[in-house]
Amino acid sequence: METFILIHGAFSGGWTWGKVVPFLEKEGYNVIAPDMPGHGKKRNMSPEHVTMQSYVDTIVDILDKEPEPVILVGHSMGGMVISQVAEYRPSKIKRLIYVCAFLLKNGESLHSRGGGRHSPLAASYEAFKELMCADCSDADARWVRTLMVPPPGNLAGTVVHVTPENYGRIPRYYIECLSDKAIPPPVQKQMYTETPCKRILSMNSSHFPLISAPEELAKNLITLATT
Repeated sequence: METFILIHGAFSGGWTWGKVVPFLEKEGYNVIAPDMPGHGKKRNMSPEHVTMQSYVDTIVDILDKEPEPVILVGHSMGGMVISQVAEYRPSKIKRLIYVCAFLLKNGESLHSRGGGRHSPLAASYEAFKELMCADCSDADARWVRTLMVPPPGNLAGTVVHVTPENYGRIPRYYIECLSDKAIPPPVQKQMYTETPCKRILSMNSSHFPLISAPEELAKNLITLATT
């Protein structure tokens, strides 16, 4: 049985994948959607004690317990995390899939791609919904906003360190979201053009297809896992 490990974005938690997981499990996949330190069920951890390395170590610990290589998926900031994990454990990862995610080159940070400069939690609800969840129902958008937490302040300036020998040997795939205002489509395209992926799929979604189109997203993940 193949395993998907689904990594959430900067302000969220494993809960954001809750609507996607059942569709993947129905198709026979094992699915793990962990909370990073300071998020979800681990949100009681103090942000000043959380770093990118904390995130990476959390996933590495999971990978080390898996008997076979996994399909590692990152949403938004989670793209940065899975790239760094891939550098540390290339033999444990079968494929990398980025979902409207930061696909950074060696030496880049979220700041260098325009991310992490403004918190969506500081905006009004209306501005938040338009930026993050434009195609979500009002109930879902309010639910997402309620559960979001600020990421550690040092996250956006953290630099990714990857090499062709480790990270570079793992096949990469990208799902772009064409109505995304958090990471606009031109930024997504620039990243997957500069760091080429084996296949690109497009969704007419805002930044959270995990919430607004979970079945379509699950189908796309399976497509990329099997091509």
